[in-house]
Amino acid sequence: MRICKECIQPDTRPGIFFNEDGVCGACLWEHEKKELDWDQRESELKQIIEKTKSKEALYDCAIGVSGGKDSTFQAITARDRFGLRCLLVNYQPENITPIGEKNIENIKNLGFDVVTIRPNPKVMKKLIRYDFFKNLNPVKPTEFALYSSTYIIAEKFNIPLIIQGENPGLILGTSLTGVGTDSNALKANELHTLSSGWEVYSEIEGINKDDLLWFHYDRKKLEDMGVKGIWLNYFIEEYSQRHNAEFSKKYGLVGRGKEIDPNSIGTYAPYVSLDSNLVQVNQMLKFVKFGFGQCMDQACYDIREEVMSRNEAIELVLKYDGKCSNEYVQEFCDYIEITVDEFWSTVEKFRGNMWKKESSGELKNCIWEELKKE
Repeated sequence: MRICKECIQPDTRPGIFFNEDGVCGACLWEHEKKELDWDQRESELKQIIEKTKSKEALYDCAIGVSGGKDSTFQAITARDRFGLRCLLVNYQPENITPIGEKNIENIKNLGFDVVTIRPNPKVMKKLIRYDFFKNLNPVKPTEFALYSSTYIIAEKFNIPLIIQGENPGLILGTSLTGVGTDSNALKANELHTLSSGWEVYSEIEGINKDDLLWFHYDRKKLEDMGVKGIWLNYFIEEYSQRHNAEFSKKYGLVGRGKEIDPNSIGTYAPYVSLDSNLVQVNQMLKFVKFGFGQCMDQACYDIREEVMSRNEAIELVLKYDGKCSNEYVQEFCDYIEITVDEFWSTVEKFRGNMWKKESSGELKNCIWEELKKE
């Protein structure tokens, strides 16, 4: 068991890189950022934009958006800072929250063309149910559709540039996945969750390949067309979770109110995962599988951005990580038509080896036990 010497990220994250000094890849990226020539990076971005701007296409770039903090920053930056004609692509999650609806309407009203993609809801329900029982990862099909829809629309509309937000290889330190640490976002299908799995969906009863249009994209075809895909955080110095939230609030972003109990969503952060309650359930499932959830993710971000001490982060993680409202669990069970007992019996089959059962029967998280020693 290794925990980063700078933030508190554990080595149970798939694809995580640690150097010989015990520092995770995400913290190494923060160090690198301070040494980079960001003016040069922005100049590189402007050169890409000039080469890809199309007089023939209706749009210069495609951007996947939820209406949240990151996609609002991406859209405004692309249009107002770099003068791009943007087509925004919104994948609408199943059972979108009222906050999610407000935020996507807000970004539309900021003056953008928006295409909304909602794959066949009967197909999506089958896929979500399948990945819950098969991988304890019910958001996997939504992530396939979330990413792929932007690439598919870019291909269909012959849009020369795709702008994504942040490369997980950099901000999570998962450079051991195929996504790497460069600026090429056409490699998004090498992300841990997206690198395989959609092909087996056609083996599910009632699903055929024609149902799976929105769950994968043809990277080679895009490359042959000359389409570029970029991670914006590779080129823009100020890109960060906290900056994007403060920026987007000025443009109408709505977050969770103070009435929301952090114990119900498993984090203290009011501007993450706003459009679907399924994400809160999935983050709790991630906690069971890997020993950490979205509170750990957010606390590590805040340590790196130097707005929180390591001790403060540990306190929050021990208080909120892995928590999820019974209401959200029941909502999910009703959606995929199982009982709560079936839900929890399935969850236990995937519990990771960082959990140890005491003689009393109590389960202890070895990651937490290490954090408590500090």
